[in-house]
Amino acid sequence: MTATIIDGKAFAAQVRGQVAQHVTRLKDDHGITPGLAVVLVGADPASEVYVKSKGKMTKEVGMKSVEHRLADTTSEAELLALIDTLNNDNSIHGILVQLPLPDHLNEDLVISAIDPAKDVDGFHISNVGLLGTGQKSMVPCTPLGCLMMLRDHHGTLSGMDAVVIGRSNIVGKPMAQLLLNDSCTVTIAHSRTKDLAAVVRRADIVIAAVGRPEMVPGDWIKPGATIIDVGINRLDAPERGEGKTRLVGDVDFDSCAKVAGAITPVPGGVGPMTIACLLANTVTACCRAHELPEPEGLTA
Repeated sequence: MTATIIDGKAFAAQVRGQVAQHVTRLKDDHGITPGLAVVLVGADPASEVYVKSKGKMTKEVGMKSVEHRLADTTSEAELLALIDTLNNDNSIHGILVQLPLPDHLNEDLVISAIDPAKDVDGFHISNVGLLGTGQKSMVPCTPLGCLMMLRDHHGTLSGMDAVVIGRSNIVGKPMAQLLLNDSCTVTIAHSRTKDLAAVVRRADIVIAAVGRPEMVPGDWIKPGATIIDVGINRLDAPERGEGKTRLVGDVDFDSCAKVAGAITPVPGGVGPMTIACLLANTVTACCRAHELPEPEGLTA
């Protein structure tokens, strides 16, 4: 068996196309332009790349894009004051504070200052609670992207056995909750799980989000299972030349692809979906703010 490759890059382009259509409809029918504000504190190179990419794609789908770049010496009071201003700006429907923040800033405090209705990352404790109780919330972007790809591939997930490897607040826990809300039987596995191989081997759906390169081998996979690989790990690749690196996921792609029914590659799988879902969340937040029907298929 050779697994079907779930092309996250193509699927993300499709989602961005849907977002662009909804943005056009909001402008033409209601005179509303969805707005996304991204706040970057300091000059972390990876964060700067993400912020630039987010701004570019926000504009491409026709939304208002606002970037606030603050020095790494910015005080907590200054950052909280900016968030308060954005919370009260009716032209801004989504607020994203790029993490990680400099060490002197309290991430939990900063996230909790964002209006939950504008929290397009889905990290505010109110949104965590709403998602956990099956209510309407802002859903974290990466798990939402995974869910969209699974729904697209399988149609319905009801009754499927799902194992989420990793218990982070950003991916593992919300992913498990989304799968549960779609009527999967869900197990969260982690570093203390006994006989992890046996736990993973019974799963129809495997979500690998543990941050350890190529940790899951093919002999852990049930034949025909669907694998969503959230991991992005950079390894040295001397075979490509001195100082060269390559990106790998949390599963060993080659051995897993021989057994699985479907698998996401790294790169080009989950990664592109994260920004696409950020844009989708911003449109959803905009519709909710104006008490308009939410776009179908763009949220959980």
